[in-house]
Amino acid sequence: MSNAREVTWRPSQKRALWSFVGLGAAGVGLAVVRAAFVGTLLDVWLGIGVLLAPLGIVSLFAVTAEVTADADGLHFRRLLRRRSLPWRDVADLRVRLLHANNSRVQEVRRVSLLLRDGRRTLLPLPQAVSGSASDFDAKLEALRALHREYGAPESDHVHVVSYRTAGRGRAGSVTVCALLLALAGGTACFVPSVASYEQAWQSAAPCTAGTPAGERSECLTTLPAVIARTEANPPKQSSWLYFTDDRPLRRLEVSRDAAQEFQVGARVELTIWRGEVMEVAGKHYVWRDHVPTGGSVAAVAASFALAAGYPGAQLLLCLRGRRLPDDEVLPSALPFVGVLVGTALWLLPLCYFFFTPLLSSPVAVAWAVVGSLCTLGLFSFAWRATRVRTPAEPGTAGGRIEEASADEEVFLAACFLEHTDYNPYRFGTHIVLGGGPLAVTPHAGPGRFAAKRIPVERLTVQDVRRARGSDGDGIPRSWHVAELDDAGVPVRLAAAPADLARVIRVIRGPAPAETPTHIATSEGSGGPVPSH
Repeated sequence: MSNAREVTWRPSQKRALWSFVGLGAAGVGLAVVRAAFVGTLLDVWLGIGVLLAPLGIVSLFAVTAEVTADADGLHFRRLLRRRSLPWRDVADLRVRLLHANNSRVQEVRRVSLLLRDGRRTLLPLPQAVSGSASDFDAKLEALRALHREYGAPESDHVHVVSYRTAGRGRAGSVTVCALLLALAGGTACFVPSVASYEQAWQSAAPCTAGTPAGERSECLTTLPAVIARTEANPPKQSSWLYFTDDRPLRRLEVSRDAAQEFQVGARVELTIWRGEVMEVAGKHYVWRDHVPTGGSVAAVAASFALAAGYPGAQLLLCLRGRRLPDDEVLPSALPFVGVLVGTALWLLPLCYFFFTPLLSSPVAVAWAVVGSLCTLGLFSFAWRATRVRTPAEPGTAGGRIEEASADEEVFLAACFLEHTDYNPYRFGTHIVLGGGPLAVTPHAGPGRFAAKRIPVERLTVQDVRRARGSDGDGIPRSWHVAELDDAGVPVRLAAAPADLARVIRVIRGPAPAETPTHIATSEGSGGPVPSH
């Protein structure tokens, strides 16, 4: 297939897709008919038609997709658009993994084009879900063969871009961060009005006989009432108090506990303020309406702002790794979660108790200064923890290596990424050093139970690099990958940088002893002579 001069891909299961298109069209027709003749939006059949319409639209886009590759370039079409790209405009062909961050959703593979001008575009076909990778790889190889013959690829290996790599899109993080910051700003705008309402309620006094009629809504009015019946519903539903003769009102929404505490026929007093019942006082129980405080609203606004910090941290990592290849794995943003949690511990109480201007209280100023210094320290730690570590050369130790005695077993977390005779079905999770030959084990020790010897004599270290998207999601982001040659077969070994350096040193064997240069032995002489 890789020698084909022209390849064309059309969607499989076209009959099923056309069936969904027909269902969508029927749904649209049903929705139009029901809306025209029934005249109400609260109709079951109208709802079914509205739900079927998007299914038909998506299926129509899928069934009309087509991609053709030949000597002239790529030609692909969608429902309302056709496009052609010559091979000279295509810099590289890459694999884009979608939904790779959720194990409950099938992983979708698609082909991504990197153009010479830096733009990226996804081909509608071919694509594959989990379990059909071999067919997808064959189609991708056919495309790459045509690209190598008629174009000029920038790289000789397939870049796999996922949610973990430097080439992932930034639009999602920017959108979520902006949305959360907008919610934080919008919530903060309500703080003054909520605080004013709270202060007015706390300062309200009972009405007197001399209170003018226009001002009686600002004072507290007390009215007697008799409970006719109660309705205590489950927590997610509203509970009610009903009053005799519907006076002063028919019913009042209360908490479930209040509906259970008040008895039928009990005499209560209702406290009314600004036309609303704020309190129901009985002989043994008093219910009060919840009045939001300015501090609670300010704390909610701060919570939204802190939540925006996580997508902001992801965006920051993308910017720090902008010079990395698109398929290299970026460090995790989890260290910045510690920064956000530590900031929340002092920022949320500060906003709750001192939601007024910060400079109005020396205690608030000191609180904010100390908390900011703590946040700065946590941020510096997270910044160092998420720095991009460049792998050492294969022949170097990459830093100080802890040596273990020959009889001491040391288990290092590491894994081979290929199925081999010493790592069948990728069962190994650790490599054991010392106490015997180098071996791979499915456990962290102690003991060499189920261990399999690694044939060090036939392994050669080719390169050490950072993790890529093609290495899969099963290895931590901070690990490095050693590319080994196993008697002509490429093998990858992944481990933490320091652990990988120790394993590589064992694979390479002890360094040859250095020959002294200050003493030379002369043939035919009885001993060493000084060299000049």
